[in-house]
Amino acid sequence: MRRGEGRLRDGGGGAAVTGVLIIGGGLAAVRTAEQLRRNDYTEPITIVGAETHLPYDRPPLSKQLLRGEVDDVALKPASFYEQHRIGLRLGCAARTVDVAAHTVTLADGDVLGYHQLVIATGLVPNRIGVGDLDGVFVLRSLDDARALRRRAASARRAVVIGAGFIGCEVSASLRGAGVQVVLVEPQPTPLAAVLGEQVGALITRLHRDEGVDVRTGVKVDSVSGSEGVESVTLSDGSVIPADLVVVGVGSRPACDWLTGSEIAVADGIGCDEAGRTSAPDVWAIGDVASWRDLSGAQARVEHWSNVAEQAKTMVSAMLGSAVPRAGVPYFWSDQYDVKIQCLGHPRTGDTVHLTEDDGRRFVAYYERDGVLVGVVGAGIPEVVRTARGKIAAGAAITEVLQPA
Repeated sequence: MRRGEGRLRDGGGGAAVTGVLIIGGGLAAVRTAEQLRRNDYTEPITIVGAETHLPYDRPPLSKQLLRGEVDDVALKPASFYEQHRIGLRLGCAARTVDVAAHTVTLADGDVLGYHQLVIATGLVPNRIGVGDLDGVFVLRSLDDARALRRRAASARRAVVIGAGFIGCEVSASLRGAGVQVVLVEPQPTPLAAVLGEQVGALITRLHRDEGVDVRTGVKVDSVSGSEGVESVTLSDGSVIPADLVVVGVGSRPACDWLTGSEIAVADGIGCDEAGRTSAPDVWAIGDVASWRDLSGAQARVEHWSNVAEQAKTMVSAMLGSAVPRAGVPYFWSDQYDVKIQCLGHPRTGDTVHLTEDDGRRFVAYYERDGVLVGVVGAGIPEVVRTARGKIAAGAAITEVLQPA
């Protein structure tokens, strides 16, 4: 018996059987399929995606694609899927799953059986009550990004609502295109909920130095206009002229279609430390999945680099192999000419030690109970890289503040 054959039971309900059925057409789906083939899995693999595009990379949407530097962001060419015998069902979302019958029903009524089901549906953007005026955008999909790029080409004044990573990156891209930008955030600083206020203040400085009008501690009350957006009114009474509004107020796990399926869902799909859900033969990966971490807590990690490690872990568990040890989380954000990088698990309540700051580039270490738990660097990648081993080892903060 070749590895991956004979170990997964047949699907039910009279549906056509596929070995592994992957729901979701993004990075997590592609990495899962890649790992299965690398581990000599020979049964069928099918990826089901709601969008008509080949699975594509999302980080460039708010940066290179929005700036017009690239247009093709496909993760793999069509030939890759043919070569590796990975089936694609694009332009048709999953509608329901029957875990007892081992079937998934698609929006077009087709029913697909599975031996193992992998849910990799990612996130859907949150929306706020700003109406449907022409010129109001969210940015999640490739079509969203292309439409926003077309509008930005003629825009003069933009309001970006929400100063998370997407809002900050969009603001930087729009400023690069010569658009006047007001960035609105109810928290005390951009990225305060992720990196804390001290580092958030450094991000604020970066944007203000580039000409962005950063408004913090204030919310959007309304967006107004006749046929298209004309102005944004804030909770402090300010009225900001605008012909473009981008809403970037976070996202939520795309798991509404699982209602009534017996798959446990809270903040995402609940999984163990290898991606197993509460239902037999059902796994979840990527932004939609809340995996159990080493401390026993459930956590969703919405970072590009995390997906590859999750895929290795999940596929190893699925095929009965040794499960690799989890690495140190890493993510980055490109804003203007500065790459902001983060390693580890920083929290807003951590003690922050700012060790380098030249007015634009900086390095900040995060301490919790005397232990180094994370590092954030802007424009100084070599310093960030050297902290990986220390974070993994749970080193004392003194090892980086007072190196031998």
